[in-house]
Amino acid sequence: MNNSINNAQFTIAAIQMNSQQNIDNNLADIKAAIIDARAQGAQLVVLPENCCSMGEQFATAEQFDVLSATLANYARTYGIYVLVGSLPCAYRPDGLVVPDGRLRQVSQLFGPDGKRVARYDKIHLFTATVADKQGRYNEAATFEPGTQTVVVPIEVNDAVYQLGMMVCFDLRFPALAQRLRQAGADVLSAPSAFTYLTGQAHWSLLLRARALDSQCMVIGAAQGGDHVYKNGSTRQTWGHTTITTYDGTIINSYDNSELNSQAVTEEQKNYEMVLATFDKAAQIQGRQKMPIFDCHRLA
Repeated sequence: MNNSINNAQFTIAAIQMNSQQNIDNNLADIKAAIIDARAQGAQLVVLPENCCSMGEQFATAEQFDVLSATLANYARTYGIYVLVGSLPCAYRPDGLVVPDGRLRQVSQLFGPDGKRVARYDKIHLFTATVADKQGRYNEAATFEPGTQTVVVPIEVNDAVYQLGMMVCFDLRFPALAQRLRQAGADVLSAPSAFTYLTGQAHWSLLLRARALDSQCMVIGAAQGGDHVYKNGSTRQTWGHTTITTYDGTIINSYDNSELNSQAVTEEQKNYEMVLATFDKAAQIQGRQKMPIFDCHRLA
């Protein structure tokens, strides 16, 4: 094993937010989280799904280019990879407008130079009946599913790591995680906004299962707490931002839905941060000891 793999350090920050429908306030929280992550040595910061606004999808989509430029500028200013969990977008990767008045749910990775290095359009759209205030969820009424998997290289300290991109409901589909691994992924991003009830039942289990399926680290950056919409309705998300290693071990987590609930601090933040260092050498050794992808026969 070469020294670059042995010596490389790749620190990841997963951010938990409680995004509301004030985009400026959410951007301020994102900026503060990025500054904090960089100060603590992170080279990649992963933001949750719907980081700039919970709800208001069409109004937010009208600002897709402006918001993307703002977030790209944060990445450039602070010299860090920023994975924008998701933003609604009115056009496909080829620039064509999404038909039928729908949108795409888009996750983007910006490099330390501010350039966008990847765009992933969420493939699996949340469809479920949940015993909460909303009851019925049907993302396909608003969004068109993406069609392309994405694995992108991240260069840190003269080493290269491969990031496979997912979003939220994608976690329920092991074939996607396996395909990303087959395409070379070392780490999987999973920015999410799980409902409180589905998150309580399945969030941790799904993160660990996808790590085991793919033998990749999985980064679960989440929305958590109550989100109040402009029409007066509310939505509750599970939070519990978690980073899981290739063997299904939870390496670090924030074990609450609400922000600022683990400890009383002098300065209350509008985000929580979970840090972990990716150990590529250990992951390679683990894969060698249990070479499941050498044994895989069905796909």
